Amino acid sequence: MAYESRNPYTGKLLTSYENTTDIEVTQIIEQAHTTFLSWSKTSFAERAMIMRNVAEILRNNVDIYANLMTVEMGKLLTEAKAEVALSADIFDYYAKNAETLLTPEKLSVANSNEIDAVIFAEPLGVLLAIEPWNFPFYQVARIVAPQLSAGNTILLKHASNVPQAADAFEKLMLEAGLPQGAFKNLYSTRSQIETIISDPRVHGVALTGSESAGSIVAAQAGRALKKSTLELGGADAFIVLADAEMEKTINWAVFGRHWNSGQVCVSSKRMIIVDSIFDDFLEGYTAGVTKLKAGNPLDPSTTLAPLSSKAAADEIKDKIRKAVSYGATATEVGPEVPTSGAFVQPTILTNISEDNPARYWEFFGPVSMLFRAKDEEDAVRIANDSPFGLGGSVFTKNPEHGADIAKQISTGMVFVNHPTMAKADLPFGGIGRSGYGRELIGLGIKEFVNHKLISVVDIDAPF
Repeated sequence: MAYESRNPYTGKLLTSYENTTDIEVTQIIEQAHTTFLSWSKTSFAERAMIMRNVAEILRNNVDIYANLMTVEMGKLLTEAKAEVALSADIFDYYAKNAETLLTPEKLSVANSNEIDAVIFAEPLGVLLAIEPWNFPFYQVARIVAPQLSAGNTILLKHASNVPQAADAFEKLMLEAGLPQGAFKNLYSTRSQIETIISDPRVHGVALTGSESAGSIVAAQAGRALKKSTLELGGADAFIVLADAEMEKTINWAVFGRHWNSGQVCVSSKRMIIVDSIFDDFLEGYTAGVTKLKAGNPLDPSTTLAPLSSKAAADEIKDKIRKAVSYGATATEVGPEVPTSGAFVQPTILTNISEDNPARYWEFFGPVSMLFRAKDEEDAVRIANDSPFGLGGSVFTKNPEHGADIAKQISTGMVFVNHPTMAKADLPFGGIGRSGYGRELIGLGIKEFVNHKLISVVDIDAPF
């Protein structure tokens, strides 16, 4: 597995990294375990100070980190700056709340005069985080901030096309005062990942990535009897009801599908519009996508960046061709994108029949699937006709009714009048083929702790 940093806009190779050796992997695990023995005993106050330091360094160097992500991964510079800010917010959130979230819980039990029962949240040990390229900092912050705050130590296996971001994140943590070994980046191979998961000093694995990667890692964790969390693909439904405010809804639809060039697990991939307004929505949405400007992601006027790599762009183009071969209609929209770089022409897919397998795919790029629903009930049916269950949204002038519709959608997250969003103080995760487990807030920090019961009993023995 080659770790290469390549600019998706120019195609230029920036730098490459050698794989971590097997000997280095063994040494890194040992250091992480040794550091855990002391880090787990540090106070919440000391851990919080380091988390605050991380947030401060991120905010003070936002231009440096954002530029790195834009050049290496291809996202718009404005989006990269927003990602740095969100990452800082996550570290601040756990600096402020970790101790409260893990406060020992006294249980209300029968015979409380004889039995005292308290649940304590204790860190497990070394954890492995396997993270994707689409959000090089935010995805890492989502697991690192809560689990370090809980007292665990982390090994990072980042995506092979963002090695500079991975290296920068490790240096960031050390600069903030984190002890050596508490967080370490590895340029590991696939075989080394199974070795790490199987090591008895490693107690869990968190993965964000593809279904195939999640299936492999979950199986490896299962064989090793280790806890795992998976955040996988998504095909979020974007339901538009008859009373939706059309202009506002269309604007959110264009943004919700094309931010990060559509390379977001929770972007609005399936737009489901009730029949009475379908044609108006399609006309307005097409006009909105046409206004996007493809170009250099460092240019402030650019609103559509390249995909992360030529391979990613080729995969999307192939999926479009296959969808059409099964009967879908593909309409390319907007001014032509540059012929150089990893660009994909924004495409709208319609007439996707019930027997078209593309109906159940995740298009990780600027491809929109539009479905005509007979009514609200049919819209919910189409939304739930998916192997994924990550996020979703409902647009209506009646928020209360929108919430009622949201309750009928089988996903981990649903937003009314907004595409699925990510914030430091909201949980993140899904069901079905979108994975299991939750990240962020209290749900996230408690994924990898031992919920230990300590009970003091004052009862005479029966004999």
